[in-house]
Amino acid sequence: MGSKLKLKRCAIYTRKSSEEGLDQLFNSLDAQREACEAYVLSQTSEGWEALPDRYDDGGFSGGNTDRPGLKALLADIEAGKIDIVVVYKIDRLTRSLADFARIVEVFEKHECSFVSVTQSFNTTGSMGKLMLNVLLSFAQFEREVTGERIRDKIAASKARGMWMGGVPPLGYDPPTDGSRTLKVNANEADRVRHIFTRYLDLGSVHALQRDLEANGIHSKFHITAKGRRMGGLPFSRGALFHLLRNRVYLGQIIHKSEIYEGEHAAIVDAQVFNQVQAKLDAQVRRHRSAAERRTIRAPLTGKLFDAAGEPMSPTTSRGKSGRSYRYYVSASLQRGSKRDDPDRVQRLSATEIEKVVSQAVRRWEPKVGDPFDIVRSICLSERGLQVSIGKDQAASIPARLAEDETILDRTAEAITILLPIRFATRGSKQQIVPANSRPPQPDPVLITALRKAHSMMRSDRGMPVMGTAPSSPYDRNILRLAFLAPDIQRAILDGRQPLHLNLETLKKTAIPLAWSQQRKVLGFGFCNNPCSDDQIP
Repeated sequence: MGSKLKLKRCAIYTRKSSEEGLDQLFNSLDAQREACEAYVLSQTSEGWEALPDRYDDGGFSGGNTDRPGLKALLADIEAGKIDIVVVYKIDRLTRSLADFARIVEVFEKHECSFVSVTQSFNTTGSMGKLMLNVLLSFAQFEREVTGERIRDKIAASKARGMWMGGVPPLGYDPPTDGSRTLKVNANEADRVRHIFTRYLDLGSVHALQRDLEANGIHSKFHITAKGRRMGGLPFSRGALFHLLRNRVYLGQIIHKSEIYEGEHAAIVDAQVFNQVQAKLDAQVRRHRSAAERRTIRAPLTGKLFDAAGEPMSPTTSRGKSGRSYRYYVSASLQRGSKRDDPDRVQRLSATEIEKVVSQAVRRWEPKVGDPFDIVRSICLSERGLQVSIGKDQAASIPARLAEDETILDRTAEAITILLPIRFATRGSKQQIVPANSRPPQPDPVLITALRKAHSMMRSDRGMPVMGTAPSSPYDRNILRLAFLAPDIQRAILDGRQPLHLNLETLKKTAIPLAWSQQRKVLGFGFCNNPCSDDQIP
């Protein structure tokens, strides 16, 4: 008795590029499936059996893989439900050589074969794979040649003034008599002429938008061939700019950069259209020159960020005397959002921060032309400004850093330096001053904890040892203060600790034993009594 044949589950995939004829009782997809089922039936002796599931893509192009039927097919292959994929022709699966390579990779990974009915071969052998690649190359060539032919036809038709499809603009209806000529919609044409003349009266697209919305004048309402409702909404500013620039209203057709006389009738007078274009061009020049002036006057635009990572943009305000003041303001504050952190700096004097950054960069790189050119980014933090400089310009920076400035990070592209400053408030004005210029601010709670930590210690042969065991969790926590670097302890006693440093911060911070690491973790960029970085107290 012979061995039983292994069952080979066959999935039939069908595709048709257009939706034309799919509503027929027996369409192209049915014809493809019938041919594939007949082929599978002829291989019954080999154990082939067609699966009842349908993997059909009607109205989907073979130029990409964004097809529901194909996605379902690949998902079932990955789930191990399919042994062989059967198609009528190879280009039904895909017309792209790159997509085919990815699909075949999925087939091979899950031991699934591929068979074309009209091109009798499969992918189980090297010759079959070669033939598939050859056929796919021709299928892709055919698709690209077809695309070129269609593009050339569209260009030639537009050169003759024909409308080549799409949603017609406000004022026109699509051709209904088989021609390629737009039909004027009288009611919409009046609306278009009103928009053009109203813009000339108001002189601003923003004002025009508000005026049209107030008067209930909306965009073109359109129902697609699939019944989808589009338009009939208030105009956006972008839509109005496009409408006012549209040369279709002059009876012309545009193809790329070329202008042709169209077969349809114009609905806007040429003189009115030209006046609108001149006013729009004047506005563009004015806005562009204003933007250039803002860029020149605000060199930190796009480079300055607050402590929350929000970009700070330039803005101006005028005082009672009429004098103009420049600021950098966080994005959320410009939108009028309520501050989530009242201590976060969200508004800075542009003159002050530009002065601080410029002076620091010129000290680091004396030969640089524009100091802001080499600045990559500036981030505000509790410890000061974190200034990132391009690495190629920052070769000599480490040797020129001030005593209280430290390098935070080095990458292949940039070097980030901590520039210690503080943001002092005077009235409603935010000032930027060097961190070491503030008056001493002793923290009595922190000083008391430091003294208590030392009271629990005693000296044995010049070395600090614990005299009494801590009697509470609080004592055990603050005992670590006695092991801080001498310069850090002196700064706390003098009231020169960083503004963010208090007892609660210290209790939550893992304090390393190495003094150099303590200074880095706690935000000290100085050492009044220089000591070895490797010395352990």
